[in-house]
Amino acid sequence: MKPSNMRILLAPTLLVTTLAFTPIPPTAIRFTPTSYTASPPTAFGATNGKRGRVTIAMSDDSKGSAVGVGGGTASISNEIFNLVKSIVGAGVLSLPAGIAAFGNAPTAVIPAVSLITIIGFFSAYGFSLIGRVCSYTGGKSYREAWSETVGEETSWLPAATCTMKTCCAVLSYSMILADTIRALFMTATGMEVTRTVALLGITSTTLLPLCLLKNLSSLAPFSLVGVAGMFYTAVAMAIRYFQGVYKLGSPAVKATKTAAVPAGKFLVDVAKNYQPQFGELGASAALSPNVFILICMLSTAYMAHFNAPKFYNELKNNTIKRYNTVVGTSFGISVLLFALVGSLGFLTFGSASSGLILNNYSTKDILMSLSRVAVAVSIVFSFPLAFVGARDGWLDLLNVPSEKRSNAVLNKATLAILSVITLIATQLKELAFIMSFAGATLGNALIYIYPALMFKSAVKKMGVKASKGLRREVPFALFSALLGLVMGSIGTKMALGML
Repeated sequence: MKPSNMRILLAPTLLVTTLAFTPIPPTAIRFTPTSYTASPPTAFGATNGKRGRVTIAMSDDSKGSAVGVGGGTASISNEIFNLVKSIVGAGVLSLPAGIAAFGNAPTAVIPAVSLITIIGFFSAYGFSLIGRVCSYTGGKSYREAWSETVGEETSWLPAATCTMKTCCAVLSYSMILADTIRALFMTATGMEVTRTVALLGITSTTLLPLCLLKNLSSLAPFSLVGVAGMFYTAVAMAIRYFQGVYKLGSPAVKATKTAAVPAGKFLVDVAKNYQPQFGELGASAALSPNVFILICMLSTAYMAHFNAPKFYNELKNNTIKRYNTVVGTSFGISVLLFALVGSLGFLTFGSASSGLILNNYSTKDILMSLSRVAVAVSIVFSFPLAFVGARDGWLDLLNVPSEKRSNAVLNKATLAILSVITLIATQLKELAFIMSFAGATLGNALIYIYPALMFKSAVKKMGVKASKGLRREVPFALFSALLGLVMGSIGTKMALGML
């Protein structure tokens, strides 16, 4: 695909993204508290002595002027930045391989961009549903929202899913660091080391000490490097694509007087299996079952849904309209970045696109080496934040009370969990498999199935107070759950076929 055609292809994405994610004010719910505290209700619409009387009045407010019950102190702009930061992670670097899973011709990016936009829309809808359920129930976490709607006895299910999904995120971080540190070591010293040596080195000298820290608040600002790094990577990939420094050469053909086309200057430094490969499977190849690999990878890439209650509750004046503005804008920005990185990587390397697209670029390419540095720094300092979530999740599932979580217990748990994750990361080399399998199983549950079930139960518990708009929306929510179930079933089968 020519660069000019690339610009024509991606230009409509801006329009599609804007239209798809323009917040549409949903049915509003008004709360009239007499005295409100942060503690959640003991039952749906109930009072517990610490909360005053709550009056629920449903209305189809076209202006979205639902009266908020306070919320936190975060502005819309702060929430948008933080949500984009949560969505846009290293997972975006596997999307070119997702496109390569079903196509090998440049036109395969056309259905791919469409899928990125559609899945982004449904992911945003699921994120919105979770926040709305929290507004109806007063839930402060994913588990609380489930308990207040579906039931306390099964609240372990979303908690376990969140924990396992976080473990998969930590595992993917380790796999990315293994490849990235190895490439950076080659760039810096000219010497080659194995993935295992690179991973054990960074884990023992950096990751383990950081994970053993008891206060991680000082690491949070470094996650900003991740957002900047992803945008920088998109720009760098665009520069290299339009420069053609990785394109294949072709000899002159005397019969047609076709001149020879020289190969890109960095191509000689790229391993044969990472050099560009293109074929005839274009847009029509999206009808292949292999397209579900990309779809399920997107379920992992868009994953931030376990934090939806936090974003709703921390938003200042948290009306549904304001919350949906945050959700729509954040996912719209993410869709655009995912489309750019996925398309540019695939158009540069085709079916040879690696599960970590940075592996395709030469270690002598300084522009892309800076991207590796940004990604490595981001993951190193994001790793402990995600790891602590996984560790605490396991302790919660094992019913270890807070008062028994001494430093000794936390240190032992850290060593045990980190050792297992590191061991698995040394054996698994295909990041695309982790992204697609985790997305097909855990991601689809958290994004599509659980939010729909919570919303359905919330509307049911409202009884006659539920508006016609909410009741009409339930079938669509259940459709999204069914969609997630079907995508997950097929995607799991296709992901296992990658092994």
